[in-house]
Amino acid sequence: QVQFVESEGGLVQPGGSLKLSCAAPGFTLDYYALGWFRQAPGKEREGVSCISSSHSDGSTYYADSVKGRFTISRDNAKNTVYLQMNSLKPEDTAVYYCTAAWTCDTILPVPRVDSWGRGTQVTVSS
Repeated sequence: QVQFVESEGGLVQPGGSLKLSCAAPGFTLDYYALGWFRQAPGKEREGVSCISSSHSDGSTYYADSVKGRFTISRDNAKNTVYLQMNSLKPEDTAVYYCTAAWTCDTILPVPRVDSWGRGTQVTVSS
């Protein structure tokens, strides 16, 4: 099972930016789609973004709620996926988890995955 190591989240003011990273030491993720989902208190898990395998077409997908504000990218040499979050809103407050799957439709719109990281808290508040 893949072990994910996520970067620290943090407290950000509305309108601010934050970049998350997630590595998978010892695992080769080239053939996997990589993505992020989040869960806010009292809410269901929500797929946020996904990037398909570089051996596929490397397409990116976003939830409508983050489209135009978040950017996902991957560095296969580092077995790492990133999520650049700009123009953050209070409703982005959640625990963010990274994950991997064969295809992005397993991550978005609702994650149906078998493994994910410990999660990192992102709080958007003034």
